[in-house]
Amino acid sequence: MNRVLITGIFILVSFAGLAQTSVGIRGGYATSSYSYRPSPSNRGISVDGIGAPTFALVFEHFNAKNAGIEVNLQFLRIGFSQVEEESNPVRTNETQFDYLKVPILSSFFLGRSGRFQIKLGPHLGYMFRAKDITREFSDYTPVEIPTYGGSDDTPRKIMYGLTAGAGISKLFGKSTLAGEVRFSYDFTNPEGQERIFDMSSTNLEFTLAYLFRIRESKSSKDVR
Repeated sequence: MNRVLITGIFILVSFAGLAQTSVGIRGGYATSSYSYRPSPSNRGISVDGIGAPTFALVFEHFNAKNAGIEVNLQFLRIGFSQVEEESNPVRTNETQFDYLKVPILSSFFLGRSGRFQIKLGPHLGYMFRAKDITREFSDYTPVEIPTYGGSDDTPRKIMYGLTAGAGISKLFGKSTLAGEVRFSYDFTNPEGQERIFDMSSTNLEFTLAYLFRIRESKSSKDVR
């Protein structure tokens, strides 16, 4: 965990040393959903996700007119809530995953002081905690999603996938305010003990960001 954090900070600080660079914070709300296959012969089963606040450090660098790159160091909490609807009362299994996520996004915009932006790129992440919130049923048919926060559980830690976003931003001198919607698809399968065949997730984020320009080269003053 410490190595991942130090590496992420090093990458972000490296971007901060480049010309035409802004730094800031981004925060908002993230929701998730999960799909899993208990075995190769089963079809995918969708289950509800959970919603939680998210926040990130943001480093943005533009090296061409209307195009650049954005890197985030993000805290993201996602998870699932699986319901046994046939029971009375209804019983629920709920688990949350806390990730350090690093989206690395190509960023394109139209406009000058008021802009429309689209972003796309891969993300990587590291799970630093898995927690079972409630476990009210087991031995379900088909097999329920297993526990991940127990002492005998060994979930896979690495997250990877694709992220896309769209939003609007407004420049005020060297400051920028931005509102954005992001969608991510994770190829991550946290199952590391072969108790189910496969699992994947998506998450949707609604965020606001504040950025402050910290460096601008003489040759790129017309970029923004």
